[in-house]
Parts: sequence; C-alpha cells; structure tokens
Amino acid sequence: MSLSPERLDRFARHIVLPEIGGAGQAALVDSHVVIVGLGGIGSPVLQYLAGAGIGRLTLVDSDTVDASNLQRQTLFSERDVDHGKAVAARRWVQNFDRSLRVTISDRRITADNAGELMGSADLVLDGTDNFATRLAVSDACVKAGVPLLSAAVGRFQGQVGAFAGHLEEQACYRCFVGDAFDAEDCDTCAEDGMLGAMAGWAGTFAAMQAVRVLLDGKAAFGDPQWGRLHILDGMKATMRTLTIQKDPDCKSCGNP
Repeated sequence: MSLSPERLDRFARHIVLPEIGGAGQAALVDSHVVIVGLGGIGSPVLQYLAGAGIGRLTLVDSDTVDASNLQRQTLFSERDVDHGKAVAARRWVQNFDRSLRVTISDRRITADNAGELMGSADLVLDGTDNFATRLAVSDACVKAGVPLLSAAVGRFQGQVGAFAGHLEEQACYRCFVGDAFDAEDCDTCAEDGMLGAMAGWAGTFAAMQAVRVLLDGKAAFGDPQWGRLHILDGMKATMRTLTIQKDPDCKSCGNP
C-alpha cells in the first residue's frame, strides 16, 4: 500500500524508526483491530492506535458515558455524559482522522454474538471489566483464529497479555483464568476504586503491544510475545512478566 504525501507526513515519526519503517507503517494502515470496551483502557488504546494509523477499527461497547467515567476515560468530555460510548468514540475518531474506517456496535457481547465481530479482525483488544465478557471474547477469538490482546486494571495494578490459543502450542485467555469466572461476579472499580493514570498506563502499554502483534513478520518491532502476561504495579512503579502455559484440558483451545 502506498501512502499519500499527507499521510507520509502524518506518520513520519514512525517511518523514520528503522524498527517500523515504511513497510511497517503500511502494514498498520492495512490492519483491522476490534476494540472491545471503550472505558479506562479502551480510551488510550483507541487514541494511540488511531494515532498509529490503524486503517480499520471496530469499536464495541454497550454502555453510556457517566460523569464518574471522566476521571479516567480520556475519550469523553462532559458533553458525552448520558450518550453511548461507541457513538462518542466514533465521533472522536472522525474528528481526529477522517481517513480511518470505523464501525461500531453497541450490543452487549455474549457467547452467542461475539463471533460475529471477531472473524475479520487482525487483532482483538479486550479492555472490558468482567470475566464473562472476556471469556466470551476469548472463546470467539480461538474459534475464529484471531489473536487476542487482553488488558485489565484495578486500583493500582494493571495486566496486559497476548494470547493465540488458536495456535497449537499457545495458550488462550481461558487457559489463564480457567472456567470458574464465566459468571459475571467480579469486583468493579466502583467498589474498589482506581487511579485514573493507572488505566492510562495499562491502556498505552496495551496499544504498544498491539503494534508489536500487528507488525509480526512485517517489521523489526514485531514481536507478539504470545503467552506473556505483563503485570504493572502502580504502587511500586515496576513491572514483572509471567509466562502462561497452554492448558491441554482447556475447553476452548485444548484437546480435552
């Protein structure tokens, strides 16, 4: 894909990086990313992936903007309160870069409809706040053969991990958390609290990892780091990394 002079100028700071270059930028422009959840994580993810020139974006969120969201959900302003997040996010993208193709869905993700949104993606990035949705997304990604980047945050801690359970030797998200969390019974940030900047750290780190996944085999920066879970500690300002092994008995990606 060739870029116009205007687009070359817009992405010049990427292109001059030898680890990305023109070929890498062209690959980003040709990519399709589905972002599930447009909250504290999804906001910076969308902003930085749009800034990176991801050519096609599918934005999924069934929620509306609440005033309490503005402490950490940087996509939105007071004018968006009580309006749908997906619609407001699309408006932000259109104001930011009219060349990007954006589709939205304001339906709640379930095991029955998740697959409809995942099949044509190069990458799905999940920033939702409950395990039932996360597992439905993960299972759909395994079935569709699409990689998943999962990001979560709470209080002063974040987690970002890349999963490719459709590959023979790689774990899926269900291998990590198991089957006990299919019910929607997890804690929320309304109950536990959350440092706004912590969501920003997790989201921007997830956006960088998304670029790594999309550039795998296309530029030197490409490194999907399958099965690597990065844990961000906001209290100590440190990060550690775990490796998630494939569960051979996983009901999604294993061979039970």
